[in-house]
Amino acid sequence: MGKALDGVRVLDLTHVQSGPSATQILAWLGADVIKVEAPGRGDITRGQLRDLPGVDSLYFTMLNANKRSITLNMKSDEGKAVFGRLVTSADVLVENFGPGVVDRFGFTWERLQELNPGLVYASIKGFGPGRYADFKAYEVIAQAMGGSMSTTGFEEGPPLATGAQIGDSGTGIHLVAGILAALFQRTSTGRGQRVQVAMQDAVLNLCRVKLRDQQRLAHGPLVEYPNENFGNEVPRSGNASGGGQPGWAVRCAPGGPNDYIYVIIQPVGWKPITDLIGKPELADDPAWATPEARLDKLDKAFALIEEWTERHTKWEVLDALNAHDIPCGPILSTRELIEDETLAELGTVVEVEHPERGAYKTVGSPLKLSDSPVDVRRSPLLGEHNGEVLAELGYPPEQLERLKAIGAI
Repeated sequence: MGKALDGVRVLDLTHVQSGPSATQILAWLGADVIKVEAPGRGDITRGQLRDLPGVDSLYFTMLNANKRSITLNMKSDEGKAVFGRLVTSADVLVENFGPGVVDRFGFTWERLQELNPGLVYASIKGFGPGRYADFKAYEVIAQAMGGSMSTTGFEEGPPLATGAQIGDSGTGIHLVAGILAALFQRTSTGRGQRVQVAMQDAVLNLCRVKLRDQQRLAHGPLVEYPNENFGNEVPRSGNASGGGQPGWAVRCAPGGPNDYIYVIIQPVGWKPITDLIGKPELADDPAWATPEARLDKLDKAFALIEEWTERHTKWEVLDALNAHDIPCGPILSTRELIEDETLAELGTVVEVEHPERGAYKTVGSPLKLSDSPVDVRRSPLLGEHNGEVLAELGYPPEQLERLKAIGAI
């Protein structure tokens, strides 16, 4: 059985996280992703945060599965010539350099269109055009400027970054959507186009409900938030769901840092909750029986639930609540996730063999297609596919050796 993107060739000029996260998804979907790296060093993350000396880091291996790697000196004429030939053979080019870097290599959008009118040229930048365009962006900067940090944390505490990489990998997923849309449109137009996603824009898109609440503030306090005072901006609201169904993380036994479960109180769930916590009288008490009655005492409601959950493990609480169809979820630590048997069976966490580091675990594809199953393969060694890719472009062995000798690859 073929893959969804069989026959699609992607030139991957990305580095670090945002770009590689996008091209890895394309590779998982079956595209031939050729990672173009600088000779000698390659993607900077090959050497960052190493746990084993002289071996590609987990940072690199977990973002570059299913790709091929070639090395190319984009500052040399010979390297540029090879790249030009690669462009003519490609469907998609993806880059996340700073503004203007690819242009300075001599490959402006206009030049790329001349070489390949059907090319989809996809870019990730920190910001869109305007005041912020030339600012440097990193994960937490994107979170800061996209609305996430100002709305994460507790009311009296500082703004907080989320552990989810919504600035980098979140932007990468947005870029994948744009690339696939451009490829689909090309089937009717025959033309490629530019696809651009700014990290700030992607984070803001993921924070859209907070912009919803910013506008609701004009009509009064946000009653589903636990905060006592409201100014003219959406406050940090701890672990409150911020939605129509109130939720909170409550402690469980034995009281470790991740012994919590997140519980949501739906109207139909209140009676079974009162039974479980040993307070059945609250089910019919007018002061507690309806969502409106509970709204000004949600802190007390969750405190009562916590009195019960603290006597049980989060797994025991999970089973008890799910038996009554009450929405809940245990706080899972990174250790619990990487050792979770269900996630392993689903291919959400997979084990991969690497020729230098041995076996390691990584995330599997979050996209599940019935006719395009994903087999997660290891990341490539630096320049591992130089000979293979250049042979496909028509370079004979003696020319390959010459390019090596002059430092073009």
